[in-house]
Amino acid sequence: MQKVKLPKQLDPVKSATKRSNYTGVLLASDMERLTGAVAKIADEIDIEIKFDKDAQGLSFFQGQMSTRVELLCERCGGPFAHSIQADFCFSPITGLSEEDATELPEVYEPVEVNDHGEVNLLKVFEDELILSLPIVALHAEEDCEIKQDEMQFGKIEPADERPNPFAVLKELKRD
Repeated sequence: MQKVKLPKQLDPVKSATKRSNYTGVLLASDMERLTGAVAKIADEIDIEIKFDKDAQGLSFFQGQMSTRVELLCERCGGPFAHSIQADFCFSPITGLSEEDATELPEVYEPVEVNDHGEVNLLKVFEDELILSLPIVALHAEEDCEIKQDEMQFGKIEPADERPNPFAVLKELKRD
């Protein structure tokens, strides 16, 4: 099956009315923040999106993304492969106000539409992929070049207690 490049922007309400489904790719080269956060990334991000309306008549789109990246281990500095899988479920709202966001069911994440009623899918998906990256990139201990015997652990010396700069004011209050 041929991979189709997905649009970068589209109208989620119209797509939900048509109950559109998309299976395709976005180019990783278009996601500058994501490529800056990893050592290497696959050329394409595979994405499946389903647009629909729920029982309340709210438009939403949900799906999943997957790609392979190469991260640098924080322990040894060596590269290692990591696969990213991200599931998402968004509901479009106009004007990202606190009231609109609280009215949405918890299952949906609010996403703001622009003046033309379109969502920038590229930015939304890039944010989701960045959030799916591990907080601290580490090899598995058995795969890491630095073994547990070579790791250094120690006690942190307590900081010297500095005098309170407001102690002088306390002295003045007593007089």
